[in-house]
Amino acid sequence: MRIGYGFDIHQFESGDGFTLGGVKITFNKKIIAHSDGDVLIHAICDALLGASALGDIGKHFPDTKSKFKNISSLILLKKVSTLLKENNFEISNIDSTIVLQSPKIISFVDEMRNKISSVLEIELNQISIKATTNENLDAIGNEKGIAAHAVALIFKK
Repeated sequence: MRIGYGFDIHQFESGDGFTLGGVKITFNKKIIAHSDGDVLIHAICDALLGASALGDIGKHFPDTKSKFKNISSLILLKKVSTLLKENNFEISNIDSTIVLQSPKIISFVDEMRNKISSVLEIELNQISIKATTNENLDAIGNEKGIAAHAVALIFKK
């Protein structure tokens, strides 16, 4: 068994919402990013890539390549899933935490888990998504950004 850790953070700016866990969240801000800026999916990708020692999201999907501009992070997650399969790895479970002051995202968690389990072709009970605030501390607590942490446990087939 192998474990990997992933982290991602992005700034907010005025806008009409953002994508998180593959789900569109209506909000008065958007994420500044090269891709869709989905911090949850990015953290999960890095956790899976790290556990398998296959590099990181920047190595496979650099923000210097125009083909990744505004790309759905679910597409990136599918490519990571393919890399794992090609290297004979199987996912045991993923645990993640989203850090943002607002909006509250609890009502979107089930939809996020469904999208992620579908893309990775794993069971819902293999994916945990939690959320917390930063108690109004620092940039995230002042609604200037969003972050996500993820841990993945994989094993060699």
